[in-house]
Amino acid sequence: MSPRTWQNPWRLMLAVNVVVIAGVLIHKITLPPYVPYIHLLVDYHFGFAKRALIGEALSLFAQQVPVWLVFALGGAVWVLTAFLFVKIFRRTFGFDEAHLPLFVFTAGSPFFLKNFMHTLGHFDIYGCLFAIILLLIPAQGIGFVLLAAVFSILLILIHHIHLLMYVPAIAVIVVIRHYLSVGINRANLTVGTIAALTLGALFVELQFWGTMPTPESDFVAYLKTRMADPTRTDFLGFSFIWYQPLAREISDTWARMPSNLLGVPVYALLIWLHSPLWRYFAASVSALADDFHRRIVVAGIVGVTVATLIMFAIVFDYARWVSNWVVCLFLILHAVKTLPSSKTVPPIMNDDRKTAFFGWIVSLIPRVGVIRPF
Repeated sequence: MSPRTWQNPWRLMLAVNVVVIAGVLIHKITLPPYVPYIHLLVDYHFGFAKRALIGEALSLFAQQVPVWLVFALGGAVWVLTAFLFVKIFRRTFGFDEAHLPLFVFTAGSPFFLKNFMHTLGHFDIYGCLFAIILLLIPAQGIGFVLLAAVFSILLILIHHIHLLMYVPAIAVIVVIRHYLSVGINRANLTVGTIAALTLGALFVELQFWGTMPTPESDFVAYLKTRMADPTRTDFLGFSFIWYQPLAREISDTWARMPSNLLGVPVYALLIWLHSPLWRYFAASVSALADDFHRRIVVAGIVGVTVATLIMFAIVFDYARWVSNWVVCLFLILHAVKTLPSSKTVPPIMNDDRKTAFFGWIVSLIPRVGVIRPF
């Protein structure tokens, strides 16, 4: 290995991340996909229901769903998301030596692509994918707001918790890329207002009236007809989530709260390891030329954070919620960089030992988890 590699090891960190991702994938395919698989089986056979859009889409092409489709579909979405993130990073920052540390702290973060690999088959990544698309396409026309609304509707139909997980970040991206650029007029204000009301109504419908209108035994019997291997009844153990009311979800979450809170110091440590990135983010916001833009960005970050805290009080998958909150901040950073700045923000130092040490730790951590850290 050349002395230059040791002096500037960020490319080596990227290689390590690739190896770690491959290891996470190998481990993932050895685990039974309980929750992701049943989501591919549920459709609108018994009527409009929550968490059924992906299963309904698959039912248009195949009556029976093999288990391997969880990994094939999830893997395809993961590859597309990774590809588009590389594309948006190249457009926003470029891949020169100066910006390699920023790429390591984002793409190589255990909160991001590595954790999406660990949660392969879950619905979180769809929100990230749609947000990246909105960062890539032109944002001047009213069609941008309409597309963001359509994406948000699809996300809520995939899983209604997206209203708190990725829809707030999408709203921030729309505000930054469209409303702060074009300004508010009658057309985009009307479309934005209708979209917000529609999303709220759709969420209420799915949350409170989206349960299966049939006995659970009939529901499970139907799911068996959708399975390529109906003997794997162990994959149907999570059928109760289509019947569980909000009060029960909140009760279960607060019952687990003492053990879940034990992970907070771990999350705080992981977030602190990204401190070079957060300093760059803060400097980018401070460098914005318009004070109104700065206030809007800060308000957007607060809104995304508040939505995440609400998820903490409702559903106990804390490791996922923290990870997706961090990913939302990564994406908002790209939106911030489209706004006019009063000065150039220096990139993360690539020759600082402490920064490199943090980069190595971030690169070596394989993922954060689903419920508890690791």
